[in-house]
Amino acid sequence: MAAASNFFSIVAGVGPGTGRSVALKFAKVYPVVLLARNPAHYESIVKEIKESGGQAIGFSTDVASQSSVKDAFAQIQKELKGKKLAAAIFNVGGAFVRKPFLELSLDEYEAGYNTNGKGFYNFAQATLPLLLESVESSPHPPSLIITGATASMRGSATMSSFASGKFALRATGQSLAREFGPKGVHVAHVVVDGVIDMPKTKDWPINGGAPDGKISSAAIADSYWYLHTQPRSHFTHEMDCRPYVEKF
Repeated sequence: MAAASNFFSIVAGVGPGTGRSVALKFAKVYPVVLLARNPAHYESIVKEIKESGGQAIGFSTDVASQSSVKDAFAQIQKELKGKKLAAAIFNVGGAFVRKPFLELSLDEYEAGYNTNGKGFYNFAQATLPLLLESVESSPHPPSLIITGATASMRGSATMSSFASGKFALRATGQSLAREFGPKGVHVAHVVVDGVIDMPKTKDWPINGGAPDGKISSAAIADSYWYLHTQPRSHFTHEMDCRPYVEKF
């Protein structure tokens, strides 16, 4: 993959799983901006990318806060002046509240929407104008890629908070694909249907402990790169992925 120094990519929601793998993948071609509320979630990834010869910078950002997102993008424009946005990845997991509905407070219920609904609104508002500016010159169609989950498709018992946020995320992504696809911006939603293989899940007996029974975060990153590099004649709006032994 040839480097594209006049463009950059951005990943919101980075950590040791999908966010790290996506950042490493896109950093092979673009400088990468990493957003997370906790700097500890991106600092080691920024270091890893720089040590491998890439360019990366991180900003502490709460996507649920409009002012926090605006401040982050003002800093990005200063740090990366003259560069255009090629790809924006929304990988924010959000608050995971699992409770019987009648025991759920309003704040807990709203927690799912605040990150995946309102948070994505703030992120898309900030990135779409930049992606539109890149349509004519980007090496690949400017892309807005969204990480969904099993809960994007169905709300399981005790999962009303998380599922409501993921439903809102998917619905907004569908609408944006229809509005901005004809303008040359590729909006894609990925249903990650299963547990991701990362340090936190190392000892989880997922799918009976079957080999490759968890989703490889590196494989997710490969899929995101594939979506980003699709030509305008072949836009995929929604992709779902899961281990071969996952029930669905």
